[in-house]
Amino acid sequence: MNNKQKTLNGSFSLFGKGLHTGLSLTVTFNPAPENYGYKIQRIDLPGEPIIDAVAENVTETTRGTVLSKGEAKVSTVEHAMAALFASGIDNCLMQVNGPEFPILDGSAIQYVQNIERIGLKEQNAEKDVFIIKSKIEITDEKTGNSIIILPDDKFSLNVLVHYDSGILYNQYATLEDMEDFKEEIASSRTFVFVRELEPLLAAGLIKGGDLDNAIVIYEREMPQEQYNRLADIMGVPHMDAKKLGYLNHKPLVWNNEPARHKLLDIIGDLALIGKPLQGRIIATCPGHTINNKFARAMRKVIRQHQIQAPIYNPNSEPVMDVSRVRRLLPHRFPFMLVDKVIEMGSNYIVGIKNTTANEPFFQGHFPEEPVMPGVLMIEAMSQVGGLMVLNMLEEPELHSTYFLKIDKVAFYKKVVPGDTLVFRVELITPLRHGIAMMKGYGFVGESLAVEATFTGQITKNKTEK
Repeated sequence: MNNKQKTLNGSFSLFGKGLHTGLSLTVTFNPAPENYGYKIQRIDLPGEPIIDAVAENVTETTRGTVLSKGEAKVSTVEHAMAALFASGIDNCLMQVNGPEFPILDGSAIQYVQNIERIGLKEQNAEKDVFIIKSKIEITDEKTGNSIIILPDDKFSLNVLVHYDSGILYNQYATLEDMEDFKEEIASSRTFVFVRELEPLLAAGLIKGGDLDNAIVIYEREMPQEQYNRLADIMGVPHMDAKKLGYLNHKPLVWNNEPARHKLLDIIGDLALIGKPLQGRIIATCPGHTINNKFARAMRKVIRQHQIQAPIYNPNSEPVMDVSRVRRLLPHRFPFMLVDKVIEMGSNYIVGIKNTTANEPFFQGHFPEEPVMPGVLMIEAMSQVGGLMVLNMLEEPELHSTYFLKIDKVAFYKKVVPGDTLVFRVELITPLRHGIAMMKGYGFVGESLAVEATFTGQITKNKTEK
C-alpha cells in the first residue's frame, strides 16, 4: 500500500435519479486537502451544510446508509464511498443537490470509471493505515449476522450470504486485493426481492427503482392479480406469476452477483471508519445495520489505539544496520543508543534499541531494580530522528544534530533489561535551514512507553569523523 494520502486530480459529476426519492440528482466529486477525509455537502439547502462521512453520523440503515447533520440528510452513499475507498482516495468533498446520491445502474462502476478518468493526486501527508493486530468481532445476537476482522498483510474481504429463498440461498464472494475491485466487484448491482416491494413502496421508498438499476428476485409465487399490480406500480410489462427467477433487463454479471454486491456495500460502509485498514474481513450475512455497528466499534478501537506501535519483525533485513548507524552518528559507547533502523519514509523513521542487563546505566539506575533513565529514552529517540535528517544530506558523515528544544515529554511505562524499544519519529514540518521539528514515540511491544516533541539543529562538524 502506497503510504501517501491521495485525492482526486480534478472534479467530475454524475447525473441520475434517486432510488428512493425518484428525484433527478447531480453529485460532484472534488479534490480536498490533506487530512480532510470524506465530506458531503448539500448544496440545495440554505447554508449548504457539510456532513462528515463518518460512522457516528449514520442515522438510518434500513435500505441503505443515511448520513445526517441536523436537518440535512443524504442517503444511498455506500456505492460512492466504496469506489473512493477502493481507489485509495483519502480526501474528497462530494456536493449533491438533493437528499440522496443517484442510484445510476445500482452498482459502483460509473464512480470507479470516472475516478480513473480524472486520476489521482498524491499528497504530502502520510496515509494513516490502521493495522489490525488481534481479532475484532461484532455479532448481532438476534440475527446471528457477524463481521470479524483478523490480522493480515493487506485489506481483503470474504462474504457469505444466506436467504430463505429457493432462487438465492447461499452465496460466497471474496476480494483478495483492492486492485481487483473494478473488475471483480464494482459492477455488481443492488438487489431486492419482489416480496419486499410492497412494504418498501408503502414506506415511501424505491420511487426511482426499476429493472435498470436493481436486480429483482422473484422467488415466491404470488397471485397473478397481485403480481400485475406490482408490475403496474413499477412501470414494467405484466409477467407470468408462475415463472420464478431474476427479473432485470441486463443479465447477471456473475452467478454470485448479490454476494459481490454485499461485499461492495461493506467496503462502502467501512469507508466511514475514516482510515484505511490492514486486515481480513470475514462477514456472515452482512447488511448496512451490522456494517455500521462494526464501523462504529472500529472507530472506538482506533481512538483507544490512536498511536499504533510499528510492526517489528526481527527476521527482516534492516534499512540501516549498526555499521551504517555508526557512520552517521558520532555517538559511541556508552552513548550510542540505536542498534538498527527497520523502516524509513520521506518524513518518518523507525529505529530499534535493544536493552540488556549489561547496559552501563543499569549499574546505578537502579542496582536492585534496573530501569532505563527517561532522559536516555529521549536521547535514543533523538538519535533515531537524527539518523532520519542526516540521511537527507549529501554528506551526512560530516554533520551532527543537536537538541534545541524538548517539549511535551510523557513517560507511560518502565523500560527494563530485556525490553526492545521501538521508536517511530516523524517530521512535524519540512526540514528548513538545518532545523528539524520532530515528534517521537517509543514502544515496548504494543504499549506506548514514551513520547516527546523536540527540535534539532544540523551543524557541520569542525573536524571530519
